[in-house]
Amino acid sequence: METIRFDEIEKLRARISDQFGPWSKPIPIPQEKINQFADVTGDHQWIHIDIERCKPESPFGGPVAHGFLTLSLLPAFEFDNDWKVIGYRNVVNYGANKLRFISPVPAGASVHARQRIVAVEARPQGTQVTTESQVQVVGADKPALIYEGIFLYVK
Repeated sequence: METIRFDEIEKLRARISDQFGPWSKPIPIPQEKINQFADVTGDHQWIHIDIERCKPESPFGGPVAHGFLTLSLLPAFEFDNDWKVIGYRNVVNYGANKLRFISPVPAGASVHARQRIVAVEARPQGTQVTTESQVQVVGADKPALIYEGIFLYVK
């Protein structure tokens, strides 16, 4: 596996691509996880937690995961890249340029993700890396969400 120091700007820029890396290992989204997320966030909307009501009333035929639950899984995905960034003190989530919830994640489905680097910039505090991530239900044709996140690798 190739290692790239966080401050090797040109080596990181060489990883900018319009192609995504490989899919991560899947993460299951059981109803219990959706219920726990509802409890943590206070978002108990029926479309997420009321199985019986969802059967006749939901356009999805059953409960779906919260969009923000799906987004919150990004750090948990295990990616099989052939390189990794090293030498930084810590990584700070600096924000987002884009977030779109494209399709639902049904309770009981599994999701996987893939990423690509879209920008690399030197900053006084370290190196800012912008990535685009897609999270998708395993076997689905389109992403559940698209997220362009900004991360600061701190000196």
